[in-house]
Amino acid sequence: MTDETRSPAASDASTGALMHQLTDQLARLMRDEMRLAQAEMTRKGGRLAKAASLYGGSGLIALYAAACLLAAAVAGIATVLATWLAALIVGGALLACAGIAALAGKRQASRATPLTPVETVESLKLDAETITGRARQ
Repeated sequence: MTDETRSPAASDASTGALMHQLTDQLARLMRDEMRLAQAEMTRKGGRLAKAASLYGGSGLIALYAAACLLAAAVAGIATVLATWLAALIVGGALLACAGIAALAGKRQASRATPLTPVETVESLKLDAETITGRARQ
């Protein structure tokens, strides 16, 4: 008995047949990698949609809470100053906070990394290393 791991059909195949098998396998590999990328991006998109809806709900609740606190701030300042002046002070402070938040958001958006299918990229790199390693043998 021999310890050969190749099947007799593979060892007897012509170069043309082997090249045909190689191209078929590479095409199948690329289709599988594309399906993997699609599944990964679908999964990430679903998670992002859920996160966005949760952020939206929390933002709405925070808006109502902020409105209550702002009314309390205006009422508190109005005990010392005229009501219109108290509202003007609180409004100006809000505009300053909005400007700071906008600048921070712009900075974060510029540092955001693009959404990429990380698992698929790693798998493709491994596939390329495997193919080039076997081609050298």
